[in-house]
Amino acid sequence: MNKGELVNAVAARSGLPKGDVVRAIDSAVAVITQALKSGDEVKLVGFGSFVVSERGAVEGRNPRTGEKVSVPAQKTPKFRAGAQLRSAVNSQ
Repeated sequence: MNKGELVNAVAARSGLPKGDVVRAIDSAVAVITQALKSGDEVKLVGFGSFVVSERGAVEGRNPRTGEKVSVPAQKTPKFRAGAQLRSAVNSQ
């Protein structure tokens, strides 16, 4: 499902105009992004948690040349599914 399909599904389910749904989804993504940039964790009970994890620097290899390449440390966002979401996905 892409963003357009998500907007259509939410609009149909909620009865809200598509323009309002687009603004709500964009706002939610912006707020989650800003919270993660600030180092906060975003928890949606029953759905899951968005967190930032730190990956240490590693030394890799260029697959084309075999040359050693230094990969710097970085922060990466992760999503951990909540129990209700996992249960819903695994139910028949």
